[in-house]
Amino acid sequence: MTTGDWAGGDPAAADGGSPGALAGVLGAVRGTGWSTVALELGGVRDKDAFMERCATAFALPGWFGRNWDALADCLTDLSWQGPAQGRLVAVTGWQEYARAAPGDWEIAQDVFAAAVEHWRDTDTALEIVLALGPSD
Repeated sequence: MTTGDWAGGDPAAADGGSPGALAGVLGAVRGTGWSTVALELGGVRDKDAFMERCATAFALPGWFGRNWDALADCLTDLSWQGPAQGRLVAVTGWQEYARAAPGDWEIAQDVFAAAVEHWRDTDTALEIVLALGPSD
């Protein structure tokens, strides 16, 4: 893995598979030494599907237990990842999951926020952004 490609997150996939503004932004961020991942949640309606998308997008290690604690552990201990100056996660298509499983979506946001806070004021920041746009 190179510094510019965090765990196989495909910037084009974050934009519905077509070239677009989000792919360009992620490419520009990679150009600064940050790694990026596109977490596309379109069609996700439950925790199991959410965890599977996370496992795939982040290329989480085999010990990832597909539960909230394991996700938090993976996002706060990135020793399984290559080095990077920073990391940016762009979450797209999240609106359907937020509507279908609001309690789980709230937990997911808490896990994301805790991970961002964990890396704040370190040499390797982690930022997670929720992309706004049309949701199906």
